[in-house]
Amino acid sequence: MDLEIDGNAALVTASSSGLGKASAKALAREGVNVVVNGRDEDRLADARDEIAEVAEGDVVAQPGDLTDADDIEALVETTVEEFGTIDHLVTSAGGPPSGAFLDTDDEDWYEAYELLVMSVVRLAREAEPYLTEGDGGTIVTITSRSVKEAIDDLVLSNSVRMGVIGLEKTLSKEFAPEVRANAVLPGSHETSRIRELVDQAVERGDYDSYEEGLADWADNPLERIGDPMELGNTVAFLSSPKSGYVNGAAVPIDGGSTGSNL
Repeated sequence: MDLEIDGNAALVTASSSGLGKASAKALAREGVNVVVNGRDEDRLADARDEIAEVAEGDVVAQPGDLTDADDIEALVETTVEEFGTIDHLVTSAGGPPSGAFLDTDDEDWYEAYELLVMSVVRLAREAEPYLTEGDGGTIVTITSRSVKEAIDDLVLSNSVRMGVIGLEKTLSKEFAPEVRANAVLPGSHETSRIRELVDQAVERGDYDSYEEGLADWADNPLERIGDPMELGNTVAFLSSPKSGYVNGAAVPIDGGSTGSNL
């Protein structure tokens, strides 16, 4: 399917690994010019090279910390300087630390809010003039299935990510009709982080093999863990006119693990 976004420009944050990288790769394969981002410059350079191998457009790497307002401004400026505008904004960020409510302090809460919510606030504010220039601007926020169902020992993710969903829904109204805003809610995907956790569990003797350990993450009716590109392809679709009537949605991509009806 031709998604009709060839030649567009996208900024994808936290895209040096994981689901952000998969989203950037999916957009790049469709001919979108992409700016990728991460804090680790070496890993970011590797991601840029990996994405460039399949890209039909240009791929530019811009390092930056999503909790730093100046770095966010530089991300938007770089995208506009390189490609003239921003048609698509994809927001991703690393997850906050795990832990129960009584194990978290005020600093943990403020840091999680800066990372997960204020990064999207600042990105949307900086990118809005460019996203609204045409009639096909999009925002896709990558959050978590924890906004549908609270996950044990993830009080920060369960609570703070709800603010991202409220923001996304608000933007879907305030920025319309020029811009559509949607969210994706990933479940377990075989990212480098998951592979690392499984390898560590195998080394501890919790599992006899990587495959056995990975199977424990497949807590869904499809009985398998997700491929990051399955989420990336959905992000690309939501960024395209092929999904032109989808706005203000929160789409679970979790193999059906979430029990919520909506």
